[in-house]
Amino acid sequence: MSEGGKNNSPSGIGLNRRKFLKGMGTGLIGTATLSKGLLGEETEEKTPVASAKSRDITMATVTMTINGKRYSVEVEPRTTLLHVIREKLGLTGAKKVCGRGECGACTVILNGRTVYSCMTLAVEAHGAKITTIEGLAKSDKLHPVQEAFINHDAYQCGFCTPGFEVVLKDLLDKNPRPTLEEIKKGLSGNLCRCGAYPHVVDVALELAGRKGGM
Repeated sequence: MSEGGKNNSPSGIGLNRRKFLKGMGTGLIGTATLSKGLLGEETEEKTPVASAKSRDITMATVTMTINGKRYSVEVEPRTTLLHVIREKLGLTGAKKVCGRGECGACTVILNGRTVYSCMTLAVEAHGAKITTIEGLAKSDKLHPVQEAFINHDAYQCGFCTPGFEVVLKDLLDKNPRPTLEEIKKGLSGNLCRCGAYPHVVDVALELAGRKGGM
């Protein structure tokens, strides 16, 4: 290229930007036609296209036991466990707050360990045993953790409370007499935007003094 954007190709060759792009366009069309004509059938067999009719690709049946009750739910592979619990099963205790595994408001116990249900795919929970906040109380009797939260006024807006109670229940089940440092570490994955941490720790300390734990 010379100054002014003019073409400096030797005369006779006739190669300029317009002809080059035109040739490229023709070549791409030809390649696309060849791919569709010669390779289309093989590609369609090996790479199925997801559609409303391809339910074996876009949907999956997940079976899980939640709070002692067995459920079978049809979900998309991308569906989170939190969405299934709240929107499909109507167990709205676990809260969707951050939606990215940072606040702990959606915490549930899955096969004996606490998980963020907003970051867990429903298909990962197939065959699992799950406890949500709704599973802590027995009939009309609150779980000791829930009673202690009320007694110590360990909540304000309430969004974080279910997650804290589930985590604390799991902590005390595994370690009935945790130290203050163990309590802080156990609760560290949960956030309270209202700042009720001292009250939550008071709950844990009180319950840690009970013989046999929870």
